[in-house]
Amino acid sequence: MPHAVSLLRAARLTHSVKPFLARRGSRSPRCAGCRLLPSHCICSLRPVVPTHAGMCLLMADIEPLKPSNTGWLIADMVADTFAFTWARTAVDPALLALLADPQWQPYVVFPGEYAAPERVVHAVRPDPAAPARRPLFVLLDGTWSEARKMFGKSPYLAALPVLSLEPDRASEYKLRRSRRNDHFCTSEVAALCLALAGEARAAQTLDAYLDVFTHHYLQARNQQPVDRDSPAHQRLREAVAATEASAALA
Repeated sequence: MPHAVSLLRAARLTHSVKPFLARRGSRSPRCAGCRLLPSHCICSLRPVVPTHAGMCLLMADIEPLKPSNTGWLIADMVADTFAFTWARTAVDPALLALLADPQWQPYVVFPGEYAAPERVVHAVRPDPAAPARRPLFVLLDGTWSEARKMFGKSPYLAALPVLSLEPDRASEYKLRRSRRNDHFCTSEVAALCLALAGEARAAQTLDAYLDVFTHHYLQARNQQPVDRDSPAHQRLREAVAATEASAALA
């Protein structure tokens, strides 16, 4: 069944005047399930990890069309992933309904230096007034300039707490360049959020899945075969095995 990012991509394609061509990308047909060349498909490697937290992706206009977009990987693994196209002059009523849904405690994930201090939090803790609410991480998926625009020009986000991450490592994302080591790709940010929410196994699995996706993507770009015994593949297998063992004991 198509997930939220897949559906958003399909909707965006229906409004495209001309085909989207990824920069440096192949013109060959791609797998509909993972956006990679069929020879480098990762659909069979998609992990299944139950998560308590949810993810809400606010995506810049063409972000769902990019084969390198890692929000897709989040939607692959986190069942409760929601995706919306961001526009300055309009907001999807379904997004407003999601943010107001009492089962969720939304957090806008963004550097705290850009928010009023009273909005900024560095941890994910249950609300004493509503302890059953599940964390919903609102991720601004786009370039840094696009994300800043989303953050500053979305009034419906202004009342939400801002989760400011404090990672102890630099980004390892290899598919797009950034001038700053503290700029993480969307999938890395989601993994950091899951770890803060106490879902370490899901965080580790998502990081491993990103590594596998990156390996397949770069091997396809360089016209090289996939190494299924690579450290990335081994790490993902170990993460999935740990999840399955935990489920068997539950």
